[in-house]
Amino acid sequence: QVQLVESGGGLVQAGGSLRLSCAASGRTFSRYGMGWFRQAPGKARGFVARMTWPGGNTYYADSVKGRFTISRDNAKNTLFLQMNKLKPEDTAIYYCAAAVTVVGFTTTGGVDYWAQGTQVTVSS
Repeated sequence: QVQLVESGGGLVQAGGSLRLSCAASGRTFSRYGMGWFRQAPGKARGFVARMTWPGGNTYYADSVKGRFTISRDNAKNTLFLQMNKLKPEDTAIYYCAAAVTVVGFTTTGGVDYWAQGTQVTVSS
């Protein structure tokens, strides 16, 4: 069983920044992926970014490239999403996610574990 607890959401003006954190515990596998999805009201949950363990390879959705940065603190088993130049269309619930393989990680079907979600609201 993997537990994911995220934090850092909130209300920010367009052009501002937020950093999301996701603390993982209970993992028993040595190779895995972690990342972020988001879901706006009435919309499907979509991929944002992911990172692999232990390689540290990153991949981003086109909509966030150049604005969002995914990173990790291995000692604390924590994943981060630094979000800069936020736009109103970034408003969504953001979900930290983990998988025992990164194959198919850009779809919700490729995810094995989900955090509870945190609301990010970007005002005009």
